[in-house]
Amino acid sequence: MRIGFIPAAAPISRLIEELGKLPGIGPKSAARLAYYLLRTPEAEAKALAEAIIAVKDKTVLCSSCQNVTDSDPCAICSSEERYHGIICVVKEPLDILALERTGRYTGVYHVLHGVLSPMDGIGPEDLKIKELLARIETGSVEEVILATNPNLEGEATAMYIQKLLSPLGLRITRLARGLPVGSDLEYADEVTLTHALEGRQAF
Repeated sequence: MRIGFIPAAAPISRLIEELGKLPGIGPKSAARLAYYLLRTPEAEAKALAEAIIAVKDKTVLCSSCQNVTDSDPCAICSSEERYHGIICVVKEPLDILALERTGRYTGVYHVLHGVLSPMDGIGPEDLKIKELLARIETGSVEEVILATNPNLEGEATAMYIQKLLSPLGLRITRLARGLPVGSDLEYADEVTLTHALEGRQAF
């Protein structure tokens, strides 16, 4: 006689379902993570839960660069050691972490929180482009580095912003082609990013 399928306990099933919503986590990975957390000491599990809640409760977007921060303005925008005349425009906060690892960039950033993607219904109004223009209107910006990913959506976004900014008389540059086409900034190594920054070209 065949034994019927017995589902996991409801709390575990719910955890598997929620973990499965994370990017890059399939059903099997979600189940492995759920059972790993089940075996984890209670203090560690609670620390993870508290960290997740804190991310939602205690972080905001910097009113200047739109990066995720726990203080406004963020540490980079409020730093007197950064040069505020150069703005590096990136797709997402992870790209800032990648560029900061090079230790070579001393300007400030602007996070778009996405790229243009008509197929996904993402247009200019869905990105932090208006906020970028507002920063530039202060008149203190000399150069804008367009550091979106070197793929179709990233190139389209860079071209769109370049057309908006070109009448303003700014120096507009793009990261050098040391970055592999189709790759994401966050996965590039420090040496590649350093060369890309140093070899940036006029748009």
